[in-house]
Amino acid sequence: MKRKIQYGPLAAALAIPLAVGGFSAFLTRDGMAYFKTVSQPPLSPPAWLFPVAWTILYLLMGAASYLVWASGASEKRRERALTAYGLSLAANFLWPIVFFTARLYFAAFLLLLVLWVLVVITALLFSCIDDRAGKLMIPYIVWLSFAAYLNLGVWLLNR
Repeated sequence: MKRKIQYGPLAAALAIPLAVGGFSAFLTRDGMAYFKTVSQPPLSPPAWLFPVAWTILYLLMGAASYLVWASGASEKRRERALTAYGLSLAANFLWPIVFFTARLYFAAFLLLLVLWVLVVITALLFSCIDDRAGKLMIPYIVWLSFAAYLNLGVWLLNR
């Protein structure tokens, strides 16, 4: 049986990751100018791609979290999955600050590995509740894998 979409909670679920990313971007805006001066690894995409990619990823993860929240799964299962999601959002918020503002590229790489693990755990927990929610997290995992390559490359090229 299909559930009726609850537009308020859906809007909140979409807004939360966008707000996390937007606030983090606001806090790191000055570091972006410096970042343009560092050596970048091969396959580094143009700067305009990052906000586009992150906006799409934030919307996908927000939609996934809504599917979990709105599911008929037990409160305990939903709470566990959404807690993992919240931890991943916290790590996602911190990474740009460590990378762009503090310029601690290796520490940022380690944090990115933690973020990747948190997102994989979140995707697995989401999948157990709603397969669509887990699948919506796959692009995020792929992007984080690419971001780890870029982050490691920046650290290696600029130490």
